[in-house]
Amino acid sequence: MILIKLLETTTRFFGAIAALLIIPLIAALIVEVFSRHVLGTPTVWAFEISYMVMGTLFVLGMANALRLKQHVSVDLLTMKMPIKVVSSIRAVFYIAVLPIIAWLTWELAFYFYEAYESGERSGRSAWNPIVWPIYFTWFLGFLLLVLQLLAELLKEIIIIFSGKEDDFT
Repeated sequence: MILIKLLETTTRFFGAIAALLIIPLIAALIVEVFSRHVLGTPTVWAFEISYMVMGTLFVLGMANALRLKQHVSVDLLTMKMPIKVVSSIRAVFYIAVLPIIAWLTWELAFYFYEAYESGERSGRSAWNPIVWPIYFTWFLGFLLLVLQLLAELLKEIIIIFSGKEDDFT
């Protein structure tokens, strides 16, 4: 189905960006350790950068982890069940979780907007950066999760009606 492929291509793209964010995270931590322990002068920005990049990495990677079936699941009972039953259970789960994640995404949009409008700053270090970029990544990550949940729900519905597990990628 073309919609599933479009949604999963988007998820895959942002998952790749999330994976690449490990590079600036490691670089910032190396600079901080070198500056603190070798030069004796800690940076004012490394703490802020590290939690912002790590947070971005996680939220942008959530949807891709769902796409790859990397979230924690207990398959002890479902391993013995027919595929239609398993897909029905998953579909019910996605239907239950989707409104909650969609509501969180909606609220994060307002959170981002308010921080952008007010020029909110972190207040956690001497650097004190604006925080709307990290709030935007939270919103984007949860939006991607909503889209991937929709893709997963569509895949389960197809399996329920067809009785066979297709390769959707």
